[in-house]
Amino acid sequence: MKKIIFTRHAKSSWDYEVSDIDRPLKMRGIQDAYLIGDRLKKENYHPNLVFSSPANRAMHTALIMLRQMAISPSTLKIDANLYDFEGSSLITTIKSLPNEADTAMLFGHNYAMTSVVNMLGDKFIDNVTTAGVVVINFASSNWENIPEEKGVTELVLFPKQLK
Repeated sequence: MKKIIFTRHAKSSWDYEVSDIDRPLKMRGIQDAYLIGDRLKKENYHPNLVFSSPANRAMHTALIMLRQMAISPSTLKIDANLYDFEGSSLITTIKSLPNEADTAMLFGHNYAMTSVVNMLGDKFIDNVTTAGVVVINFASSNWENIPEEKGVTELVLFPKQLK
């Protein structure tokens, strides 16, 4: 059985004259990342694999949440495929995950996150909000088969639910 913890980066700033990949988190985004990370720890989520988009806002979200979940930041790997806004590269990453691991946590962007969780999960989600998490379980023992099967949506968690 495989599990994916899909995580959209926390709220980022548009206030700076920087490229999209370099945009920082806003204070609200930082606070939301701490909040969600705390809840994931309480719910006993412990991924074997953690991948983030190379975007500053995604990596910062990942580092905050991992700290709150008591997971070493050294487990975080950067995957350029997660700097994806429509979903096909995200699927490529999922299919290439090593089968020895059963739980992966992926930090990325919308529209890719919303598109993929709706394609793979059994619950429709209108929009994965910033710092939002969707956990989907799959019966498959092989990551490569995931895109061909529908999983069971186990958790939908948005910061607004915790405030």
